[in-house]
Amino acid sequence: MSSDLEAPPAVTRRLGYLLKHAQLRLAELAEPRYAPLGITGRQLALLTLFGDGPALSQQDGAARLGIDRTTMVALVDELEAGGLVRREVAPGDRRKRLVALTAEGERVRAAGEEVTRQAEAQLLEPLADAEQFRDALGRVVRGE
Repeated sequence: MSSDLEAPPAVTRRLGYLLKHAQLRLAELAEPRYAPLGITGRQLALLTLFGDGPALSQQDGAARLGIDRTTMVALVDELEAGGLVRREVAPGDRRKRLVALTAEGERVRAAGEEVTRQAEAQLLEPLADAEQFRDALGRVVRGE
């Protein structure tokens, strides 16, 4: 990911730069590992969301991930076409569609989560205490 023209320290020490490039580095480590599973990191995020806890509607899922409903429909369409999720009519509301993982979707989600753990461990390997870093970053994101 480095280039011949490195940014000056006045740029590379900025938190925004560091966070962005850490995310890009994580994607470089993880995305090739997702390919054999037939998914992307974005699709894994949806499988994780819809596979964790009680069934969610597409609309609720979009709100939780901060994406628009149209994008969510397209993403769920992709997962459904791949046999990883199915849409079910919500009890008590025929207009609402809940998204549920298929058995294959659950298998891919579990494998994808393991791949993610491996990529994150590789990314955080230089840190003395990766869990402390993860906890601190979580507090920053939550504004605690």
